[in-house]
Amino acid sequence: MVRTILISGCSSGIGLETARHLARRGWRVFATARSVFDVENLAKEGLESLQMDVDDSASIDLCVDEVLDRTGGRLDAVFSNAGYGQVGAVEDLTREAIRAQMETNLYGSLELINRIIPIMRRQGHGRILFNSSVLGYSTLPFRGAYSMSKWSIEALASTLRLELPRSIHVSLIEPGPITSQFRDNCKPHFLKHIDWQNSLHRTQYEGQMARLDKPGPAAPFTLPASAVVEKVVHALEASKPRARYQVTVPAILFWWLRRLLPTSGMDWVLKKASGGGKR
Repeated sequence: MVRTILISGCSSGIGLETARHLARRGWRVFATARSVFDVENLAKEGLESLQMDVDDSASIDLCVDEVLDRTGGRLDAVFSNAGYGQVGAVEDLTREAIRAQMETNLYGSLELINRIIPIMRRQGHGRILFNSSVLGYSTLPFRGAYSMSKWSIEALASTLRLELPRSIHVSLIEPGPITSQFRDNCKPHFLKHIDWQNSLHRTQYEGQMARLDKPGPAAPFTLPASAVVEKVVHALEASKPRARYQVTVPAILFWWLRRLLPTSGMDWVLKKASGGGKR
């Protein structure tokens, strides 16, 4: 039987490239996006596209119901990929900013997965993938909200591995810098929630604004989204998928340094890597 997968956040970047690649490999891909415009563009590429806003419970329910209706109640895999990054020093973050970040990156992901787990239990198999980040196991200055959401995703995935039967595999995809529209999507949230011009951290924010507007890769060792897709394919198709897949040199390096260095040493590395908060 043709394998089926539901992917959230397919408007660009990792989600879009994953949907394209899996469709070429013979998967039946249900590519979702929040905006009608993006859903229409996905359909033009020949993908089965559906609208889903992970901030909206009704939208999640409608999308999952439609997928199950089309597949006769089966779903082999889900890749929870939708999300964005809230930039800002912790002391400048409001409760509203944190709530919005967690709503999209964590609560929406949790609700989507919880709708699908009963299906996988009933059919006796499944693959659950979460798009985490290098910032899901390390932190950088001015990335506190995003790191909180991704550390939570890591805890969610780890708990699911303990609670679900072994026939349902749970994997974390942990990218470092990837070519995508991630920076473009960060900027409106930054401007909405951070009063950067009146902040004590204005100098750092000016550097970050320049980074957000910088054309091309903003960080060393940036890889195309296809590098992530390779890991996704292994997590979906290998007989023994791994629990975690680091992608890019920084992701692998920070993973090992965090285990080898004392906390003070790791803090020094992360501060240097952030350029004093200007990157």
